[in-house]
Amino acid sequence: MDHSDSTSVRVITVSAVVVTRPDGAVVTVRKKGTDRFMLPGGKWEPGEAPLDCAVRELGEELGVTLAPERLTPLGRFDTATANEPGFRLISEVFAVETDLPVEPRAEIAEARWLTPTELRSVAGLREHECAPWAPLLVRVAREGLRWGRGSEGDDRDEGEEQ
Repeated sequence: MDHSDSTSVRVITVSAVVVTRPDGAVVTVRKKGTDRFMLPGGKWEPGEAPLDCAVRELGEELGVTLAPERLTPLGRFDTATANEPGFRLISEVFAVETDLPVEPRAEIAEARWLTPTELRSVAGLREHECAPWAPLLVRVAREGLRWGRGSEGDDRDEGEEQ
């Protein structure tokens, strides 16, 4: 959506990361003073590339240090914000699988792992009615992850409808 002719729409640009464990669980984070779980990530610093921001934010928020080439781009997503009314969120989203431990740091109050089954449930939510999840998490679960695109070979239980 083009917001160039509207002064009422303010945009926040961020990088976010889908951090997946080998068992398929994805980590979500809740910032201090908020009640929504979201993907780890944050706002770009001046002159910072989205990939560099993603790597930096993983270190700051979860204590995970990864080389940039480990992250795979999933795309750009335009959603509502989770905690900033009146803003749109433009997110460059990356994915990485790791078995490194995560530890909430900086402004992160809590980290929560979602199983593939829980993520499929999140993917079915309406973005404007998705608490305690962030709209970006819902959109990425629906469109950015393999079961959201209808791929074969995912980890659905045998006999489960697609």
